Amino acid sequence: MNNTIYEKPIIKKLQTGFMNKFGTGVFKRIRKDIDGVAIDRLVEQFGSPLFVFSEKKLRGNYRKLYNAFSNRYPNVLFGWSYKTNYLDAICSTLHQEGAIAEVVSEYEYRKAKRLGIDGKNIIYNGPFKTIESLKEAAEDGAMINIDHFEEIQDLENVAKELNKKIKAGIRVNMDTGIVPQWSRFGFNIESGQAFDAVKRISYGGHLILNGLHCHIGTFILEPNAYSQEVKKMVEFAYKVEDEFGYKIEYLDIGGGFPSKNRLKGVYLPPEVVVPSIDEFAEAVCDTLLENLRPNDFPKLILETGRAIVDEAGYLITTVHAIKRLPDGTRSYIIDAGVNILFTSFWYKFNIEMDREVSGTAEPSVIYGPLCMNIDVIDESVNLPPLERGTRLIISPVGAYNVTQWMQFIMYRPSVCIISEKGEPLLIREKEDLEDITKLEILPEEYELKK
Repeated sequence: MNNTIYEKPIIKKLQTGFMNKFGTGVFKRIRKDIDGVAIDRLVEQFGSPLFVFSEKKLRGNYRKLYNAFSNRYPNVLFGWSYKTNYLDAICSTLHQEGAIAEVVSEYEYRKAKRLGIDGKNIIYNGPFKTIESLKEAAEDGAMINIDHFEEIQDLENVAKELNKKIKAGIRVNMDTGIVPQWSRFGFNIESGQAFDAVKRISYGGHLILNGLHCHIGTFILEPNAYSQEVKKMVEFAYKVEDEFGYKIEYLDIGGGFPSKNRLKGVYLPPEVVVPSIDEFAEAVCDTLLENLRPNDFPKLILETGRAIVDEAGYLITTVHAIKRLPDGTRSYIIDAGVNILFTSFWYKFNIEMDREVSGTAEPSVIYGPLCMNIDVIDESVNLPPLERGTRLIISPVGAYNVTQWMQFIMYRPSVCIISEKGEPLLIREKEDLEDITKLEILPEEYELKK
């Protein structure tokens, strides 16, 4: 005879007009596999927690995005945003699909070259480019987008050292109706700063301006903002061409397209709130074709990251402990926290279980394993009574987590990818103590005496 675990009843005040546990029924979000590979098999093979990527979704998302733009405009190039996810297997998959590399640091630049990407197929952005990396990029023929006036001087010095003129673009910012306006990066168009930057480049005589770059923000939900961006970039490009004689060969409109994730504080589901990629493509391409001069088709470059990889990523976790909080709220402690799931600070994830669980669902809190009060994965998710060992599958988590994760009191977990053939492949090993300490040096005078 099985003994039922006794749980002390609670009384909790409900507020009229707010959601409550009554009538929620049984929690139905169940996931027993990813791309046909059982959750149990993945955990048995690689452990928990575990990041899992779907090659099928990764390639499918890229092709959907590329086709949406290339079907509407004849000269399109995608640059894979390394900062979104720079695991070798992820980057290589997208390079196989035809994307070049978009990097924002010396580290990322070297990582792209390490994967075999030629400098001419690297877009070098970012506000901090070392002189050494600028020289390397210039020698490689990379697409360098200048961020500030000091960088103009830096690149001119490189040009003098190499005894050649260097082609480069400039990053611009503008008002597209998005609040807050991203004005930190590049030169502002409305204030005249961008025009002054072009003047400075022209007077210097060592650089050849051949492109414009802009990135208006992140997780943009308004396609018209891109229409405003493109219109202003085209107008500015022709002003530059007419007054300085430069030919603007490319318009790089950056990234910022949203995934089907759910921002905290947004009530409606992503399927309702997030526009389709076709809506973004129409806004961009229609505006281009309406404003470009006859027979002029500069290269349209996109640096899409999140919209490609976010929905291709999952995190398998395991319930470690269950407790009631003083106010009666049920809470769970799982083996993955904000140290590896940084985007939990602004996303309310889709959370699924690996099994059917009976019982009434109620608002619950999911905590990570860290000894920090801010280690909260979800503050209010309707869950039935879970047992220790239950697997929770969290998604979408493919964007920014494995680049922004941190080594804080826990080892970072393994990462695998499920190939299109349905085979789970390890693409990053779980850390151990040696990985963490191998760069440390303990001077002899600080060693413990035996």
